[in-house]
Amino acid sequence: MQKLKKLGLAAALSVSLSTPALAQTELTMYYPIAVGGALTEVVDGIVSDFHAENPDIKVNAIYSGNYDDTRVRALSAINSGESAQLAVMFSIDAYDLIEQELILPFDDLVSGDEGAEWLNSFYPALMANGQIEGKTWGIPFQRSTIVAYYNKDKFRAAGLDPEKAPASWEELVDMGKKLTTDGNYGIMIPSTGYPYWMFQALAIQNGKELMSSDGVTTFFDDPTVVETLEFWKSLSVEHGIMPTGTVEWGTLRQAFLEGQTAMMWHSTGNLTAVKKNASFDFGVAELPANVRKGSPTGGGNFYVFKDTSEEEQAAAIKLIQFMTSPEQAAEWSIATGYMGVSAAAYDTPALKAYTESFPPALVARNQLENAVAEFSTFETARVRDGLNSAIQSALTGNKSPADALAEAQKSAERQLRDYR
Repeated sequence: MQKLKKLGLAAALSVSLSTPALAQTELTMYYPIAVGGALTEVVDGIVSDFHAENPDIKVNAIYSGNYDDTRVRALSAINSGESAQLAVMFSIDAYDLIEQELILPFDDLVSGDEGAEWLNSFYPALMANGQIEGKTWGIPFQRSTIVAYYNKDKFRAAGLDPEKAPASWEELVDMGKKLTTDGNYGIMIPSTGYPYWMFQALAIQNGKELMSSDGVTTFFDDPTVVETLEFWKSLSVEHGIMPTGTVEWGTLRQAFLEGQTAMMWHSTGNLTAVKKNASFDFGVAELPANVRKGSPTGGGNFYVFKDTSEEEQAAAIKLIQFMTSPEQAAEWSIATGYMGVSAAAYDTPALKAYTESFPPALVARNQLENAVAEFSTFETARVRDGLNSAIQSALTGNKSPADALAEAQKSAERQLRDYR
């Protein structure tokens, strides 16, 4: 299939050399590379396929680190007058981007029944962060939920069923103790990079949201939320199944591959990299429940910037529709481990065949049934930083969970007061 695509691209380039050049609309797209895998090559391939079908549109993809790096670089380009028409940025950036009047609602960029059908084609759980006050500001791409990766060989060695990951917090602790041996741990949950994301998953499982749906209220000091952070800390301090202090987001996948932990919680975006590099039998499962099952969604959305011409807006929509089409979304999911963003993607022959041969690729999608919108408020970055600091202060023993979360709550209330 890739060979045919390359031949098609070569043919298109050959034709372009022998025919008059088309007037091109040029797009600059900022794109994050946030987790493992050769994502630049995958995105470059999609862009090349788009160029072959749309020779009148030129896409310059600028790869810009993680989601925060991408937002900073894209907005800096806009503020300095450089070209920037669209970007994939954090789905949770929507409130701030709207407030700064930097992006356009997609409802204004598509029209008629066809446009409405396209907007309604995506999984509702993935649209939750991008739909605000009755309009759609972000289109899902590079989306994820947190999943539990586990080493089946270690499960067998510990006398555990290799086809049964922990389904509850109680099982997580009990199984974690059996899996903690010889300086290796039963479970690692990352607490750098995106600690708020992991904490939101735990809080949801404990039956409590961290924020209101309108982005103006947080519940960090709620007793159930405090209890959640106490549980996370207990995994190391009380139960000894996780390292004390913080667990690094960026090196956790390698620690899992090296056998330093029997289980890890991480983005489904790591799935293909783990599949390619694991020297042992591994499994993927939905996160365990306490009061309920649940994971926040995660990842990025497409945004179209406001300061663009009508021609650029039309070209940007054509690119986004191409990249999120069922066929492209299916190939993207297979290549990366991220979810196909629509039910139609999972109905394509390619993704059907792949998930039949590799069922773990369905876990993140299936978890959408119990998923919630990722933590997002106005002043998202500042509020989120306060929560991240509280989590890390508690896990490292610098503050009690109650004191750390009380401080984060007071800070969030100051940041959000004017938005109420």
